[in-house]
Amino acid sequence: MDDAENPNAEDQSEDRATEDQGIDLEKRYANREVAAKLRRLADALESGTPFEIQIAGQRVRTSADPTVEIEYERLGDEEELEIEVKWTRR
Repeated sequence: MDDAENPNAEDQSEDRATEDQGIDLEKRYANREVAAKLRRLADALESGTPFEIQIAGQRVRTSADPTVEIEYERLGDEEELEIEVKWTRR
């Protein structure tokens, strides 16, 4: 499946500039789309190749050797699991 915007998906994208003029993009996808993207990410991590994804119209490409952190957070009745992929632009 292509990462282009899916017209049938609920549009929950957010694009905001940070204080240091960086970019902060967020997009909510259907569970099926997330599963496909995570499979592609896992394949890229395992093979040591860059991962490419389009988020809210912006194409993003990781390095071939990013750092991956998994974070768990609980606040009251809400729980959150976050997968964070970090790399340095070259």
